[in-house]
Amino acid sequence: MPIQNSPYQAFVTLLTASGHSVSPAELHGHLLGRSCAGAGFDAESWLVEASELLASEPQDNVRNALIGLQEMVKGELTSDDMTVVLLLPTDDAPLPDRAAALGQWCQGFLSGFGLTRRAYSLSDEANEVLRDLAAIAQVQDALEESEDGESDYMEVMEYLRVAPLLLFTETKKTAEPAPAKPSLH
Repeated sequence: MPIQNSPYQAFVTLLTASGHSVSPAELHGHLLGRSCAGAGFDAESWLVEASELLASEPQDNVRNALIGLQEMVKGELTSDDMTVVLLLPTDDAPLPDRAAALGQWCQGFLSGFGLTRRAYSLSDEANEVLRDLAAIAQVQDALEESEDGESDYMEVMEYLRVAPLLLFTETKKTAEPAPAKPSLH
């Protein structure tokens, strides 16, 4: 029997009970994507976008969960920890389910990033990360229940835990002027 009390499962239950069919992975990906593209951390603008994804105005319990999710993302992106926790099914979920959620997360990230991105150029490395995310969004059917599939999944997960940080750091650099270097006397 799979463990049902994971944050992902709690979000699935919350969204389903509220009549929303969007995946928590896609929602989290979208939030991270928009944050990495320079949307900032204003709760109201996030709730407006989330309402569009949910196809309706969220009830208070969903609103509170969305604000909590944003607080978590803000904390991860602005801390020195350099790691992002992805809102995905736990490891005891079947690999095809986890792979599908991973694809949804990538699609959400790309849409959030794309809808928010300002007109600035990205480094080759950042563009490569976005291409990787687009490719990962397409691979979910390629992963099978096997040791290789499991190891491929874990490798992709590790990559996705640092990819948003690279994009966030880069877009933050282009959004704010470089600080003046203090002179040493």
